[in-house]
Amino acid sequence: MPKLTETFVSKLPLAKEGTAKHWDPEIRGLVLFVGKASKTWYFQKDVGGQTRRVMIGRHPAISASAARETALEFMLEWGRGAGKSIQIGAPTLGKALESYLARPKLRSEVHKNLLRQQFGLHLKDWMKLPLTEITKAMVVERHRSLAATPSGANHLLKYVRTVWNHARRTHDLPESPTMAIEWFEEQPNGEVIEDLKAWRRTIDALPNPIHQVFYEFILATGLRKTEAFTLEWKNVHDDHIHLPMTKNGRAFDLPIVPRHIEILEPVRGLNKQYVFPSTKSEKGYIGRPVRLRWSPHAHRRTFATVAMETGVLEEVVGRLLNHTPKSITGQRYTKPSLDALRPAMQAVVDELISRGALCQLGRDELTKDRSFTSL
Repeated sequence: MPKLTETFVSKLPLAKEGTAKHWDPEIRGLVLFVGKASKTWYFQKDVGGQTRRVMIGRHPAISASAARETALEFMLEWGRGAGKSIQIGAPTLGKALESYLARPKLRSEVHKNLLRQQFGLHLKDWMKLPLTEITKAMVVERHRSLAATPSGANHLLKYVRTVWNHARRTHDLPESPTMAIEWFEEQPNGEVIEDLKAWRRTIDALPNPIHQVFYEFILATGLRKTEAFTLEWKNVHDDHIHLPMTKNGRAFDLPIVPRHIEILEPVRGLNKQYVFPSTKSEKGYIGRPVRLRWSPHAHRRTFATVAMETGVLEEVVGRLLNHTPKSITGQRYTKPSLDALRPAMQAVVDELISRGALCQLGRDELTKDRSFTSL
């Protein structure tokens, strides 16, 4: 094996597949990992019966001579026993993510799958990298590259920070490199549906009735889109809807009124499991209904706005939206019953009817002349 000199290392081609390891014949433990995109110096040694490895840095930022000097220092320190206290072998980003997602109190499976999807989509090239190889410059550049969606960029890299900090509980890692990011300023999108009669005309013109029912239902309940997507018939009752797991990590029961049952009547019987089924989706339920001028979350904001304008107290609106109360009293002591919340829900539905968003129809009229297509 040739000596790892600057000339030799500079001429080494990047690996086409996997990672090539080049060991120095003179300094035992000095190794150069050559991957598809980078060359990285490490020092590795068996200490206390365990293989320890520490990253020295990337080439050419760290030259061969600098790497050799650093490796000699490690060799001296570890030979004296200092290496026994060093935690080596940082997990990859992929393993750190799965460890974080394995937390028993972490939100719903939908939320976990969304994180896996986002990491796989935007951080695919990092997933097999040890956390110690993800640098400040890398996270700053990745954040900048996602500038077209400022909120999405912020959320993604903040979750990298969360995953990193969770890994720090069991590994001696430095502070998260996301500390170098200058976060994008986010302007909250407070969009609500101003003209509910125009919304009604848009809904009636949709070619797929399942989409019609979906948008009617989230407007009339304030449910988050993923909560509606995954809603199962076994959790739809005459007087309430049960959500086994929600965004905030707990189950939730939402009071409903007869008008909600009428809204769902056209899709009853289409699928034994899901309320909003899709034969084209591997999951069995819709995930991308036809896009409107108003986002699904705008429907949720509209529900809350109409509730407030109807005179429903803000605390009660928060309960209907399954928001966590801010006060200790609200979090730990007050647990209003479904029957106590139902009049507020009825008031919102009545107001939506009066504004032309929902029609006051019987079940026979609702299902009349509606033909359903496969999604």
